[in-house]
Amino acid sequence: MNELVVNKNDDGLRIGILHDKLIVELHNEKLTEEFSVGDLFLGRVKKIVPGLNAAFVDVGHPRDAFLHYFDLGPQIKSMLKYMRLVKTAKGAGKKQLNNVKPVPDINKHGKMAEVLQPSQEILVQVVKEPISTKGPRLSSEISIPGQYVVLVPFSRVTSVSKKIRSSEERRRLKVLAESLKPPNFGMIIRTAAEGKDAASLSNDITGILDRWEAMSETMAKGRAPSKVLSEHNRATSILRDMLSQGFDTIYTDDQQAFQDIKNYLSVNQPEQLKTLKYYKGKIPLFQHLGLERQIKASFGKIVSMANGAYLVIEHTEAMHVIDVNSGSKNLTNSTLEDTALKVNMAAAEEIARQLRLRDMGGIIVIDFIDMKKSENRRKLNDHLRKVMKDDRARHSILPISRFGLVQITRQRVRPQIKISTAETCPSCNGSGKIQASILIADEIQNNVDFIMKMNKEKKLKIVLNPFVAAYFTKGGFKSIQWRWYFKYRKWIKVSSDTSMPFAKVKYYNTDGGEIKL
Repeated sequence: MNELVVNKNDDGLRIGILHDKLIVELHNEKLTEEFSVGDLFLGRVKKIVPGLNAAFVDVGHPRDAFLHYFDLGPQIKSMLKYMRLVKTAKGAGKKQLNNVKPVPDINKHGKMAEVLQPSQEILVQVVKEPISTKGPRLSSEISIPGQYVVLVPFSRVTSVSKKIRSSEERRRLKVLAESLKPPNFGMIIRTAAEGKDAASLSNDITGILDRWEAMSETMAKGRAPSKVLSEHNRATSILRDMLSQGFDTIYTDDQQAFQDIKNYLSVNQPEQLKTLKYYKGKIPLFQHLGLERQIKASFGKIVSMANGAYLVIEHTEAMHVIDVNSGSKNLTNSTLEDTALKVNMAAAEEIARQLRLRDMGGIIVIDFIDMKKSENRRKLNDHLRKVMKDDRARHSILPISRFGLVQITRQRVRPQIKISTAETCPSCNGSGKIQASILIADEIQNNVDFIMKMNKEKKLKIVLNPFVAAYFTKGGFKSIQWRWYFKYRKWIKVSSDTSMPFAKVKYYNTDGGEIKL
């Protein structure tokens, strides 16, 4: 079950993708965001750097954007010729494109100074958003995506997504592409085109060409630096890329986002309109769907999993490091090897989710629990590849090393999402941090369940801060304390201690000894 949730906040939009009610992707689209992946800019070359074989281009960002020679694209001279024609004719992009006689490709081992000069205008596309102190990363090999196809100006390539496995379907789509391909455009058939007819592809191509025409007219009248074509907002971009998988429900509490999504669905997939719902409730949408709790539980340094296992996620300048720990509750299995395999398999699923959720990119090193059997290591590696199959970012997974490490490289095109999960401690007026208070009750419930079922204690006493204790005892027969009694058929005593820190909990057994968890 897939769901899309679009929530408006003070900074812009928060967009969540849910699979079986569990959040797997989170995107923030700020109102002031002007350099998104896919945007086209009319830029001006600021300087050529021979040592890097690259150019720095002014696209309006405080820091100049980076354009490497390899990102120029073989047909850059044809594109520059087209720009001159459009500027001269003041528009008429489609007509001018048809009139351009392609220029021979540039030498792939050439020099930037042979192609571009300082102060020259150039059409570029953002391929990586500004991250930290770096400006945007650019390419002048333009590609304009639709739902089923991607058009590449002046390319001579017609290709089909490798994710379409059927050789017969690939041949059918290749023939269709060759017959529908506009003059002076290359075409890439996307995975979503599998099984689609000529009319669907033709309508998609027409929509892309209309955007190209609008871009050409803007470029003809504009001066560098300026944006000439904006990528769809993040919500409709996700829809475009994932609509083939289908969403069972699309929620939004923002009127503008609702209208944008409605317009997009009306044109591209009207049968999905019934899944679009506008939320008018008083409780914030993310809170209403339980996503705030999930986000708090998922973005800390320590990420808990079922049965007490947990991940420790550390971020360094060069890479991300993830350590897998079994926790004390998993030591009841028959053998250490079985325990390691069980925990590692569960950790692989959570890690795949964490990479998408936090949008972690670059080098990721995972320290799984050591396993001695080669078949178990192979099973884990296969499972990790399987659970990462739905990740839309390009990634590569190396086999498990003899030290039990797995190395992953994952495409990074925008800043990693960082959410602070610590709250200011009410007991010390902000001098320290505690675990997010929304999760304290869940942790206590899980520990009580473990003690009563696994340790089979006859009596249990819990000592808590008075504020937390009141949460478990209030409500008489409807309180959580009484619910525990009906569930375990044993009375669990809840005591308060004013000296206890807010998030501190102590558990005592029948003999009054403290239970360490």
